[in-house]
Amino acid sequence: MKRYKDLVIGGIQSKIFNLILLTVVLMTVAFMAVSQIQSSMLARLVNESGQKQHESIAGTTSAVMDEVVTQALGRANRMEARLADEMFDEVGARVRFLHDRAAELLAHPEDCPPQPYAGPDPADDGVWTAKVIFADGVDPADPAVTAKVGLLANLFDEMLALCPSFDAATIYIAIPEGAHLSVSRSSSSWFENGRLRSYDPRTRGWYQKAAEAGGLIFTDGERDANTGAYCIECAMPVCGTDGSLQAVIGTDLFLDEMESAMQASSMEGEYALLINQSGRAVLAPQAEAFPMNDADRGGDLRDSELTLLAQAAGEALRGNTTGVLLGELRGGVYYITASPIETTGWVLISAYSQEISGRPAAMLQRDLLQIQQESRGEYQVKTKSSRSFAIMLLIVVMLLTISGALLLGRRIVTPLNTITRRIAALGSNNMEFQMEDAYRTGDEVEQLAQSFATLSHRTVVYMDEIVKVTAEKERIGTELALANQIQAAILPHIFPAFPNRPDFDIYACMDPAKEVGGDFYDYFLIDDDHLCMVIADVSGKGIPAALFMMASKIILQSVAMLGSTPAGILRKTNEALCSNNETEMFVTVWLGILELSTGRLTAANAGHEYPAFQFPGGRFELFKDKHGFVIGGMAEAGYSEYELQLTPGAKLFVYTDGVPEATSAENEMFGTARLIEALNAVPEASPKGILENVKQAVNLFVKDAEQFDDLTMLCFEYFGSPPGKDRAPELPADGAGSAKT
Repeated sequence: MKRYKDLVIGGIQSKIFNLILLTVVLMTVAFMAVSQIQSSMLARLVNESGQKQHESIAGTTSAVMDEVVTQALGRANRMEARLADEMFDEVGARVRFLHDRAAELLAHPEDCPPQPYAGPDPADDGVWTAKVIFADGVDPADPAVTAKVGLLANLFDEMLALCPSFDAATIYIAIPEGAHLSVSRSSSSWFENGRLRSYDPRTRGWYQKAAEAGGLIFTDGERDANTGAYCIECAMPVCGTDGSLQAVIGTDLFLDEMESAMQASSMEGEYALLINQSGRAVLAPQAEAFPMNDADRGGDLRDSELTLLAQAAGEALRGNTTGVLLGELRGGVYYITASPIETTGWVLISAYSQEISGRPAAMLQRDLLQIQQESRGEYQVKTKSSRSFAIMLLIVVMLLTISGALLLGRRIVTPLNTITRRIAALGSNNMEFQMEDAYRTGDEVEQLAQSFATLSHRTVVYMDEIVKVTAEKERIGTELALANQIQAAILPHIFPAFPNRPDFDIYACMDPAKEVGGDFYDYFLIDDDHLCMVIADVSGKGIPAALFMMASKIILQSVAMLGSTPAGILRKTNEALCSNNETEMFVTVWLGILELSTGRLTAANAGHEYPAFQFPGGRFELFKDKHGFVIGGMAEAGYSEYELQLTPGAKLFVYTDGVPEATSAENEMFGTARLIEALNAVPEASPKGILENVKQAVNLFVKDAEQFDDLTMLCFEYFGSPPGKDRAPELPADGAGSAKT
C-alpha cells in the first residue's frame, strides 16, 4: 500500500473509492445507454407519428381543397354566367320595349304629330341629349325623310328616360332612308376637325345583321365607331305589315369593366374568357400563364388542339353546363368549367390553376414538416446538453450516493416514457396530445411536450374548421329547401279551388327553374260576384326575385280587396312598389276581374304576355291586348283596361314567358305557335287537363335541356251564372287609369 497524503492507495479506502468510482462510472454508462435507447425510441416514434400525421393531413387537405375549388369554381362560373345573362336580357328588354313603341308609332302615324329634332352639338357633352345624323347623299329636307324622322322623334322622351334609368351609354333608331336618331351624353365625337361628319347606319354590322335576322340580335365584341370602347350591339328590326323594313332599334353594351375584370382575375391564377356562338373568344385575358395562343383567340375554340378547352367550349355551346373538368393545358394542369349564357347563346369559361389551388395544402405540409424538424432538432440539442451536464455533474459530485444518481435518472427517463406512451396511443379518434403534470419538468422534456401539444392542437383546430365549413354548406341547402316550401305554400294550391261554385272552374301551377322563383299567380273572390285573377313575372331569378314576388303578391291582393278596377289596382300597386324600390326590380302583370253573374271580364296588362281565349265552338287564340309599362319601373306610369264578354263554355289561359321561351338542347324556343297548338290539342279538356297538355308539350320539346326560367300557367273556364242568381253590384270605378279599350 502507498499513502498519498490522506488517500491510501490499495487500501480499503481506495477500494471504496474505486468501488464508488466504478459504480458511478457504471451507473453513468448505464444511464447514458438507457437515455440513448429511450431517445432513439422517442425519435423513432416521433418520426413515425409525424409521418402518419403528415400523410393524413396531406390526403385530407388535398381532398378538401379539390372539393372546395371544384364547388367554388363551378358556383362562381354559373353565377357570373347568370349575371351576364341577366345583363344581356335587360339590354334586350329595353330594345324590345322601344321596338314595340316604334312599331305602334309607325303603324299609326296619324295619332302623333311630327316633333322637332336637331343634330349634335359639342356643347351638349356630358348631358343626355337626342340628336339626328344623316348619311352622305341623304337630303335632310326631303319631305319623306323629315316626316318619318319627325314621327320617330316622338320617342325621344322615352329614349331619354331609358338611358339614365338603366345606365345605358346610348340608344338609337336607324331608318332605311339613311337617318340615325340617337340619345347619348357624347356629342363632340360626331365632329371631325370642327365639322359634322357623316354617318350611314345602313353600312353598320348591327343594322345589316338585325335586318337579315328579322329579330333581336347581339353582335360580336368590337370597338365602338365613336368612342373606341369595347362593346357589343343589341338590335331589332321594325317591320311593316307588308314585311318591309321600317327601322332598326339598337343600343350599345360596353364591356370595358368585364374586360378589366377578366384581366385582373389572371393575377390570382383564375382566368375567364367569353366566347360567342361561333366559338370565337370575345373577351380573353392577356396573361402569359394562360393556355391560349393567338390561333386559339382568333379561331373556333371547339377546333382547338387543347382538348380540354375544346371539350368545355363545345359542351357549353350546346346549352349544357359542363361541370368542373381537370386536365392539362399549355400553362399546366387546370380546373375548367363552362356555362352557357342563354340570352345571347354565348359561353363563359372559367379556368383555375391546380398548382395555385394546391399552395395552401403545400404550405400547411411544409409548415408541419418545419415544426417537426425544429422539434426534433431542439430535442436533440437539449438531449446532448442534458447528457453533458449529467456527466459534469457526476464528475463533480462523484462522491454523491447512488440513490441520487438513480433519482436523477428516474427524473429524466420517466417523463420521456410517459410522452412515448401518449404519442403511441394517438389515433384517428383522438388526434390531440394533451399536456400533463408529468411533463412539467421545467426543462427540455417540458418544451418538447409543449411543442407536441401545440402541433396537435393546431391539427385538431384545422380539422374542426373543415367540419364547420361542411356543416355551413348543408345549412344553406336546408334553408333554400325551406324557402321553396314557403313560396309554394303562399300560392293557391288546393284544387278544386271553389268546390261550392258551379259557375266556373280554375286551375293553376308554378314550376320554378331554381330553388325559388319569381313567377306567381293568384285568384280570389273580391265579393260573391267578382273573381280576381292575377299572373305575374318578376325580373331576375333566385332569392331576390322570390322576395320581390312575395311583396308584389301581397300588395296586389290587398289593393284588389279594397274594391277597384284592374287599371286602378295596377296603378296603386306600381306606386307602392316604386316608393322604395332600391333594387330596381320590376314585375310584369296581367290582372282581370270577372263579373260572374254576367260574364263580363275587365282586364289590364302591365307588360305581360298576351292572354289566350277560347269561345264556345271555337279554338284558343291569342288576344293581343294593349300593354302598359311594367310594375315597379316608373312611379308615374298609367294603365288602361279593356272588357270582354265571356259566354258559358268560354276559357281563358294566361302564362309567363317561361312557357314560350322554354328552350331545347338545339337552342330553339317553344314559341307561342306551339303553345296555341298545345292548347288546341284537346280544347274541350278541363282547365287542369289543358295545363297538363301544355306542360307535356313543353317537356317533349325541351327534352333533357336545363330549365332556365319559371313555368307558370293559369286556366279558367266559365260555366255561366246559375239560374235565378241575382247580379251583384259593380265594383266602384277608379278615376286614374280606368279608360276602357
